Amino acid sequence: MALALDPGALSAENQAYFEKCQEKLGFVPNVLASYAHDDAKLSAFAAFYNDLMLAPSGLSKLEREMIAVAVSSVNRCYYCLTAHGAAVRQLSGDPVLGELMVMNYRAAALSRRHRAMLDFAVKLTETPHLIGEEDRAVLREAGFSERDIWDIGAVAAFYNMSNRMASAVDMRPNADYHRQAR
Repeated sequence: MALALDPGALSAENQAYFEKCQEKLGFVPNVLASYAHDDAKLSAFAAFYNDLMLAPSGLSKLEREMIAVAVSSVNRCYYCLTAHGAAVRQLSGDPVLGELMVMNYRAAALSRRHRAMLDFAVKLTETPHLIGEEDRAVLREAGFSERDIWDIGAVAAFYNMSNRMASAVDMRPNADYHRQAR
């Protein structure tokens, strides 16, 4: 990252989180390392990420990763396109889908459900002031519950924030992401 921030002292919980990342992934994602200068901010970021992306939801893990990529594509966030593009490739088992999602999700052969979900997330990213009841109605017609619509909005909003932080500090993805699920 472009800022010369010294890592702070990590809480036992965050140290264990980094160790778990190292064990499961083989590395600590740079997004987490970038927050390591402030243990409280790292804790908040990790808790919000883990809740949105891993907690029980009507959205699958793949669907949440697809939202992350569609939003990050609009925002041209190199970090998130690389990291979450790898997740889409891995979770879908389809490297082509992962690449299409990064470049232009509209070029992918998506289900009606996924197209509606991603259209909503992109509209929320590009023109949030234009979101209206008709947009939520399209999601309901595609089979999303009220809670699912909340989750789509929350994931899209989180990645808009995260993309902006990554751009602000020139956060770069771990090289490992480029090789995953190809």
